[in-house]
Amino acid sequence: QVRLVESGGGLVQAGESLRLSCAASGSGFSVHDMGWYRQVPGKQRELVAIITSGLSTNYADSMKGRFTASRDNAKNTLYLQMNSLKPEDTGVYYCNAQITTDYGTGDYWGLGTQVTVSS
Repeated sequence: QVRLVESGGGLVQAGESLRLSCAASGSGFSVHDMGWYRQVPGKQRELVAIITSGLSTNYADSMKGRFTASRDNAKNTLYLQMNSLKPEDTGVYYCNAQITTDYGTGDYWGLGTQVTVSS
């Protein structure tokens, strides 16, 4: 069974930085596009960044220039470097990946990691 596990969230002050990680674990799988999404209470989950297996990236407009997504394909791990954090960046950050196993290709989600930015 394939799992995605996020880490690196926490409480920081505005202007500080955090680095999130998301590791895919299991056996007999291959990872394609990966992404980060954010959700705050009462709102829909929104895209933060996507990175393809070929390392092409796409960001939400509000994150461009502050957030950087990267991945280590050998380790099946996704990262999100978040700089110049703002209170409005607060939320639960979820890792998403398209993964192929012996049973086919599907969308996988982690359980999320909380990021809180104080003003």
